Amino acid sequence: MNAKTNLVGWISAAHPPMPQNTQPVRPGYKQTEVGVIPEDWQVRELGRIGRVIRGASPRPKGDKRFYGGKVPRLMVEDVTRDGKHVTPQVDFLTDEGAKRSRPCPVGTLTVVCSGTVGIPSFLVVDACIHDGFLALVQLERSVFDDYLFHQLTSLQERFNLSATHGGVFTNLTTTGFGAFQVAFPPNIAEQRAIATALSDVDALLAAQDKLIAKKRDIKQAAMQQLLTGKQRLPGFSGEWEVKTLGDLFTFSGGYSASRDQLSVEGHCYLHYGDIHGSSKTSIDTEVDYPDIPKLVIPLKQISAKSLLKDGDVVFVDASEDDEGTSKHVVVVNKNNLPFISGLHTIVAKSKTDELAHEYRHYCFQTPAIRQQFLFYAVGTKVSGISKTNIPKLTLPVPSIPEQTAIAAVLSDMDTELTALEQQRDKTRALKQGMMQELLTGRIRLV
Repeated sequence: MNAKTNLVGWISAAHPPMPQNTQPVRPGYKQTEVGVIPEDWQVRELGRIGRVIRGASPRPKGDKRFYGGKVPRLMVEDVTRDGKHVTPQVDFLTDEGAKRSRPCPVGTLTVVCSGTVGIPSFLVVDACIHDGFLALVQLERSVFDDYLFHQLTSLQERFNLSATHGGVFTNLTTTGFGAFQVAFPPNIAEQRAIATALSDVDALLAAQDKLIAKKRDIKQAAMQQLLTGKQRLPGFSGEWEVKTLGDLFTFSGGYSASRDQLSVEGHCYLHYGDIHGSSKTSIDTEVDYPDIPKLVIPLKQISAKSLLKDGDVVFVDASEDDEGTSKHVVVVNKNNLPFISGLHTIVAKSKTDELAHEYRHYCFQTPAIRQQFLFYAVGTKVSGISKTNIPKLTLPVPSIPEQTAIAAVLSDMDTELTALEQQRDKTRALKQGMMQELLTGRIRLV
């Protein structure tokens, strides 16, 4: 819509967000407990604009008299950080169980109060809510619930900071939540206008996320077809060879150093936790250098087998879940910087030139490879693969020209995905700026 587009451009170009505690008070504005707001706006405690209630769970847990029925109950697992509307899908109660829980009507505004606290959402259906939720009910007529949702979204970090952090759980209390103060325009029309502008950006973000998910699915399908030879690119034919990883690589371990030994100084160090924690399947010593942990150690203490060169593949040798068993990164190290492979890693160095470097970024990501990792993985709570077993895994290997062509197709898809993700991230940043401007009245829409 044009009005929204003009607003977005004006905010991002002419009025970059200012820290709330440093904004000067200008005519027509006043200093309040929540910052500088227009003179005619009000500051209200959440507990005074509606009734704060907490969810409940029937006891004893799992009792068939209460659980396993048809009454949906909202669980923390149902809620996503970017989801405005939520439908309970994880847990269901019987009618008797619902009497011992906290039934709420469709449209109830809920907030996660245990674990990842502060995430608000609206119920899409009548449902009970788990005791990991608070809800605001019986809102005053002067409060537009969608405006309140965006205010709660802006308060997530403060909710988390105010929560009690003890043992395993983080908890936001009913009293603590009710004491939070929120700024309100004097009339519903202005609240509605602000909520509409922010909801338009939310809709744009949702569309971008949906497109990214679709492109990822397309890429996964393409990988499955191209990396197994089920679909051939034009100009290529003939059978592929099947090689064991032992035919292609030599394997060795890394240099063990604990996380507390790492810092921002010294030589680059690849910790297995950083492989598990990353969604990327490559690490570039030039591009990623600032984010790579460092270890202060003389290089003469490091085996040459543990120093990572361009094109090396590093697998983790341990994982707490099946998905992580085959986690790996391909090393991009064009400048041959000292780069130490670390704790719980298996370094694969080329024996031959049968695998193009670009192809390595993709060929270990197929379901067939993951299944082989799972077959050879050992352990109960922590599973992993050994340097003895990893050479037994097999890999279909096309010719180098076909490998290069396949990698080029998949790389183009990655480039498109990266561009879409960057666009989505810019939209998120823009939304943050709009929230700072609109929810404090620095920009008035009515």
